[in-house]
Amino acid sequence: MPSSPADPSLIDSRYAAWRLLTTLGLVTLGNSSMYVVSVVLPTVQAEFGVSRANASLPYTMMMICLGLGGLFTGKWADRYGITRVLAIGSVAVCAGFVWAGMAGSIWTFALAHGLLLGFLGSSATFAPLMADTALWWNKRRGVAVAICASGNYVAGTIWPPLAQWGVETIGWRQTYVLMGIVCGLGMALLSLRMRQRPPLVQANVAGSLPHAHNDQKPFGLGLTQAQVLLCVAGVACCVAMSMPQVHIVAYCSDLGFGAARGAEMLSLMLACGIVSRLVSGMICDRIGGIRTLLLGSGLQGIALVLFLPFDGLVPLYVVSALFGLFQGGIVPSYAIIVREYFPPQEAGARVGAVIMATLFGMALGGWMSGWVFDLTGSYRAAFLNGIAFNLLNLSIASWLFFRVKRLSAQITRPNGR
Repeated sequence: MPSSPADPSLIDSRYAAWRLLTTLGLVTLGNSSMYVVSVVLPTVQAEFGVSRANASLPYTMMMICLGLGGLFTGKWADRYGITRVLAIGSVAVCAGFVWAGMAGSIWTFALAHGLLLGFLGSSATFAPLMADTALWWNKRRGVAVAICASGNYVAGTIWPPLAQWGVETIGWRQTYVLMGIVCGLGMALLSLRMRQRPPLVQANVAGSLPHAHNDQKPFGLGLTQAQVLLCVAGVACCVAMSMPQVHIVAYCSDLGFGAARGAEMLSLMLACGIVSRLVSGMICDRIGGIRTLLLGSGLQGIALVLFLPFDGLVPLYVVSALFGLFQGGIVPSYAIIVREYFPPQEAGARVGAVIMATLFGMALGGWMSGWVFDLTGSYRAAFLNGIAFNLLNLSIASWLFFRVKRLSAQITRPNGR
């Protein structure tokens, strides 16, 4: 392993490529709980005898704690290095799965997901690894970060069917304990390959993205106003996004198709999300963040609408695939928007705030969909609720797009006329 902590030749090197592959494995293992909890939702609800909304609380608590934990694990990684953070995360993932597998109530189950799997476990392999990856690449930084971020969807592709097989074969409790051992040990071993600190010499990122408009008045608004708008948009899009991702397994069970079919649909959805995330990154380089957000939001809304008339087995597979293809690039587009329109020296904190808002939206949407189901006894109203939040996101994205277009026209118009 290279010994120099500040060798600039390591940027864009073969070592950086191997490190990226290791990072992909870490994200895949560390984010496993995010999707397994959706698979066991119907079984856990039945065993603990709780409502669908209460059965959704572990996911909600985990996503909230994941967002909050990212603020701390990112600072710890800056101060102590990513390896120590990953070591803590590996212990937390192992202990969290085992504790959840031994839980005697839904509240203990939720606490294990929130404190260990979310706050310390998944958060160690989310924001800190994306930040670390960005420090190792200049020429292909966008692709590298997209690959790192795709690890989240790789986890969603491989773990749901494996977890469903475990639930049907050995039971959900034993499945959780086994996953804790596999994921925790795997993270610990892979973290040993991350001991090299990032090079201290980094290229100036100013002007590295097309369509850059960094100033103190993003979209012609104050910094705080623009930040709040992006955060509201982030919450809204992810409330909509979480409806199929969290409840597709339970939805298929209610339709009589069985949880296994739902787990397959979730896996298909997230596999298509990997493709979407990578393709959207390339599209974003060409048309900019605002247009990419607008495109993704509109397409996600169309996919949500398609869930309403089509509830057959084959159509649900098709719609699930379309939903994955349409929504994967939405969240990364916020990071590009911040880089394009906000002062570059504040990009880290502002991206972190928007990403935390998206995670809060996922948490809120997961619980809210279960609550709406409990009120109505059907997921139709829950899909309509998701569509409404998606329209809020689409309206914000449209307003920002037309505002930027108008401001650009004013700048290019001679004498402001």
